[in-house]
This record gives sequence, C-alpha cells and structure tokens, in this order.
Amino acid sequence: MHKSIKILFLLLSMLIISGLQAQQAPMFTNYSNSYALINPGFYGMSEGVNVMATYRNQWTGFKDDNTGDVVSPRTFFLTGDMPIKILGGGVGLSIMKDQLGFESNTAVNLGYSYHFDLGMGTLGLGLALSFNNRSIDFSKAHPLNDNDNAIPSGQQSDMLFDFNLGLFYEVPETFYIAASTTNLLERKGKALEGKSSTSASMVGDRTFYVMAGYEYQFASDPRFVINPSVMMLSDIASTQFNATARLWYNNKFSFGVNYRYQESVDLLVSFVIKGIEISYAYDINTLGLKLPGSHEVSVRYNFKLDTDKSPRIYRSIRYL
Repeated sequence: MHKSIKILFLLLSMLIISGLQAQQAPMFTNYSNSYALINPGFYGMSEGVNVMATYRNQWTGFKDDNTGDVVSPRTFFLTGDMPIKILGGGVGLSIMKDQLGFESNTAVNLGYSYHFDLGMGTLGLGLALSFNNRSIDFSKAHPLNDNDNAIPSGQQSDMLFDFNLGLFYEVPETFYIAASTTNLLERKGKALEGKSSTSASMVGDRTFYVMAGYEYQFASDPRFVINPSVMMLSDIASTQFNATARLWYNNKFSFGVNYRYQESVDLLVSFVIKGIEISYAYDINTLGLKLPGSHEVSVRYNFKLDTDKSPRIYRSIRYL
C-alpha cells in the first residue's frame, strides 16, 4: 500500500514538470467523454471495448473579416480502448483531426495502461506514443506587409513524435481523480522554410490536465444520480478551468450545465438508446466579443466482454 502511494506521488510529480511556449490544445465541453484521448491511464478502465467519436465546431460560422472565409476551429476525434487482462491493464488508440484557420493537425495516439488495486479503487498508469502531423498553409495568411521576409510561404508541414503520460484513479460508483500530460517532451520539428533564414519551427503543444468527479445517488429515489466534476488544463502560458454538474435519470437521460471560467456557460444533454450514448453540448460565450456559440456532439458505445468478471457490481452510468 505504501509503495503504491509512493509511485502515485512520483508520477504526479512527473506530470507537473515545467512549462511551454506553444499552441493551446483543443478544448471539449463534454470532457468526460475525452479521457481516452487526453489520459492514457484510462485505457481499459471501463471493462469493455469502449468506442467513442466526437465532433466539435467552436464559434460556429466565425469568419475572417478580410477574406470572408470560415475560420472557426473544428475538431474530430475517434477513440477505442479495451482491457487486456493477461497484460494486467488495457490498451487504447485515438485519432484526432484539428482544423484551426489555415493550420491543420492530425494526431494518432497508441498506448497501454497498467492497472493495480489501490485502497478501495483501481489506479491506471498509462503511457502512449503520439504521432502528430502538423501543417500550416501560409498562402492563406494575409499579413499587413506582403514583403515580410520573416513569414514563410506556401504550405509547411512536419511530423512530431512524442509521449502522453497519465494517471487515472477510480473508486466505482463513488469518485475518480486523474492527471495527465500530452506531448510530454514538447518536441520541436524542423525549421520552417521562409523567404529568408528563420528559426521558427513546428512545436508540440505540451498540456497538463487535472480532472476529478463524484457520483451521488439519491437515497429517496435511486433512479436519480448527480455527477459533479471539474477539469483544469494548462499549457503554463494559459489555464482553463471547467466545472460541471450533470443529473442522470434512470441511466437513460441526463441534463447538465458546465461553466468555463471567463469564457462560456454550456448546456449539456445526453440520452441512451439501446446501449448507445449520444451527448450534445452548446456553448454560450461570455467573452463579450460577439463570438457565435459552439456545438459539440459525441457518440459512445461499450461492448461488454464475456471474460472472467471482477466480483464488483457496477451500476454507474459510466459503464453503460
């Protein structure tokens, strides 16, 4: 027990090692649906083949005033993870496509999480290999000075290789707490080819995540379950904080609210049809910049595995 706690604190220390100067990672309002993307420690924790797809259109319809082109950030990702009992943990794969103006990123993560009992719950320690193809089309940029030699020309791209590290601790039907780092090494790619020599290059966006959630079932009516949760992500240069409360009814329908500090108030709704969970979120901006709202849709399904089961009995909506 004491050895396990020492390992936990050691890895938590590794996750908060120094800072970054890079692009901010994509955000998700339904962040509880993105664990397998941002935290490899989660792989295999749901005791089934867990498959999920999410599409987010941020500031829908936001346009470039100069060209009229739609430049709103758009992100799509697909994840899958499953337990491998013979390996003592789980494996996971995720694919993400992120489009921001004239920048495009395609990332593939593949990793493993080792599980062991810690107290009343299970701790997942995960590591994933990350491959990120980052591309910028500078021909679509419109600088104030067309003869600025510091700005590269044409389309530039590079492949960055890195690691993601994660911890995910969960006591079923009670609470979870998690921490992770994506692009741990913050790898720097080749120098961009500009009109003159330049030291600018593609850089990985190292990001730190801390998440926690709690499940409370009403004694007066066990059909109702409330799930408060929080999530903080930071690239050191900037930090984002989310607080969410979601009310489930009979494990079939939920309604919730998320507050993203100094940015938006978000409405969330989910429903389950034949084991398929469909979630939708709409972000109402509070920035005061006349930005349009954001839409996010995710679909998740868990294929139960007919292997030797743990003696624990799960009623949590996280294991639908």
